[in-house]
Amino acid sequence: MSAAPTPSLSQDLQRFAAEGIDVVRVTYPDLIGTERARDILLDHLPSACDHGLAFCRAVYHTSPQGDVVPVSGGLDAGLPDITVRPDLDTLISLPWEPGVASCLADVTDPATGLPAPESPRDLLRTVVARCAEHGLRPVVGPELEYFLCAEDPAARSGWKRYSGATGVVYTAGLRADGDNHLLRTLRLLQAMNIGVTSGNHEFDGGQFEINLTHSDALSAADRAFRFKSAIKELARREGKLATFMAKPFNDAGGSGFHLHLSCGNDEGGNVFDGPAEPYGLSATARHAVAGILAHAPALAALANPTVNSYKRFGPDTLAPWLVDWGLDNRSAMVRIPPERGAGARFELRQGDASANPYLLIAGTLAAALLGVLTGKEPPAPLEGYGYDTAKAAVLPMDLPAALDALEADTELTDVLGKDFTASFLAYKRNEVERFHRHVTDWEFTEYADHL
Repeated sequence: MSAAPTPSLSQDLQRFAAEGIDVVRVTYPDLIGTERARDILLDHLPSACDHGLAFCRAVYHTSPQGDVVPVSGGLDAGLPDITVRPDLDTLISLPWEPGVASCLADVTDPATGLPAPESPRDLLRTVVARCAEHGLRPVVGPELEYFLCAEDPAARSGWKRYSGATGVVYTAGLRADGDNHLLRTLRLLQAMNIGVTSGNHEFDGGQFEINLTHSDALSAADRAFRFKSAIKELARREGKLATFMAKPFNDAGGSGFHLHLSCGNDEGGNVFDGPAEPYGLSATARHAVAGILAHAPALAALANPTVNSYKRFGPDTLAPWLVDWGLDNRSAMVRIPPERGAGARFELRQGDASANPYLLIAGTLAAALLGVLTGKEPPAPLEGYGYDTAKAAVLPMDLPAALDALEADTELTDVLGKDFTASFLAYKRNEVERFHRHVTDWEFTEYADHL
């Protein structure tokens, strides 16, 4: 039986019905940033808001192939519940599904009433609160790239790049997008009101980048999460595949997830701006950069979270694999764009598109905050084209090394939380184990006929 709605919820229900909404899709991110969801008929929304929706906690520990990974609190505890409650403040209509609206959810442990330890959204809330304790209001602008793929029965994967056009980096229109995917997608995303501003064809055939506005950190993560889910859903409607995999093709570059980060204060000013200070950056900004550099190896586990992520790295890829920073230098891991004043910020180029937006932003903020608290200066900025191992340390070059770096960085994991860190490490190390047991196409091609 549905609970009696509150006066406020009754008004919401009337408004939703008047807008033709009869289903609300309640969604939340799992550990890897995949959307988990349930569709609720509008009449039953009051009950979902009052009592919550029961999901198995092991959804956080489930692999993309549906295997339940042995993470503490899941299988070993008898597969207990988590409680998922709609956050109606995040409700938006889905332009491609008439009558359906979507909202994010808050996830708690019914045994404690506290946020679920693996909840990425609540982890980010915790880190943002730590920043606020020190007078910092993080502002984040996400940039995401992805590949659009069309079916190809002849390909081993069953998919090929939607367009084979070359030399079309930073273009728009039919030249590299014969079906007008980008234009159609921008218009649909605009109707979602998630802060989409612009888009273009990227470096490789079938690769696109769409930009989102900057906002407070939690809103930025929410919007990036919903953006990724929407892009994949829109591709499915057309029989295509949109992938945010770091490097889906051997003969193409990878897809990045860049973050632009600044910090405001309680008065609304940009605390990264320092007109009279070195590089035009305040001490807070320089210390934040130093923190990112110091914790970059551990941050790799969140910024580059898959086995595939590390195949994106290498010389001449423009994917940063050295720990460095530079002034308006795209070959550096941390780039300082030329704007100052209200536009003073840094761009972290380390992340790839497979990263969970909540975890990437939470890790970046935690590392920056630690740098501010430590108060150290970064080394001299990179000059010229980077990728010189004589000038900068190398980031972890595979997922096991990144996971080890995260576990060893107790300063960072103290901010992220021990329970989250333990779950994340267990889940990802199981991923590595499964990969090492799997026979790849490369191995068969390399060895079968010759050995």
